[in-house]
Amino acid sequence: MIDINGGAVLQADRALAEVVDLPQPSVVGRAVPTPRAWQNSKRLFDFVLAVIALVVLSPLLLLIALAVRLDTPGPVLFRQQRYGRDRKRFVVFKFRSMYDGVSAEAHRRYIAKLATNEDRVGPGLKKLTGDPRVTRIGAFLRRTSLDELPQFINVVRGDMSIIGPRPALDYELEHYEPAHYVRFSVRPGLTGLWQISGRSELGFLEMLTLDAEYARTTAPGVDAMILLRTPRALLRGKAA
Repeated sequence: MIDINGGAVLQADRALAEVVDLPQPSVVGRAVPTPRAWQNSKRLFDFVLAVIALVVLSPLLLLIALAVRLDTPGPVLFRQQRYGRDRKRFVVFKFRSMYDGVSAEAHRRYIAKLATNEDRVGPGLKKLTGDPRVTRIGAFLRRTSLDELPQFINVVRGDMSIIGPRPALDYELEHYEPAHYVRFSVRPGLTGLWQISGRSELGFLEMLTLDAEYARTTAPGVDAMILLRTPRALLRGKAA
């Protein structure tokens, strides 16, 4: 876990800030370390559930892989570097939903607009719709969140958890406020507080606030609530 009071964390924060040219974050809002017994039991739960999911879903995974391969040229899996627990970099896996080799610049601009509330219309958010980078099968996979199923591999490897904050992109960090960095005290997850609270209806900073809240209050009861509410959120389309 993160050393809350030690200087090593702050030095690592500053080193990362220098590398990616970000403001130097403070230790404000960091989480209290969770009991080791809970950490170990959650890791065991994540591993067992992810292995079972990969076995049970293997026919569906093969069908999706075939559909992606037949739809457009390129690899079946999309690999992207994200920040996980303690801001360690790892490669996240998804089914490829965009044309191979496209630039991430459109999404970078989109995140910048969300972070400054320039993309807000009324009570909700304009989604990044009509994106020419997205393939036909990719649009369906994103809408149903099926593109994220390969992240069970990340869970087995220990990069991610079943429940936790969304794994962060490097160019998002420049829009963080100091209190948001607490989200890196836990592993990122396949689902989380943001996803069940109305993913497409919340702003970027609202998402970060919910992720930070989860990191500060993580407990078995919180995870059970999120896990039970995730299927309903998916069926209602709010997590898509």
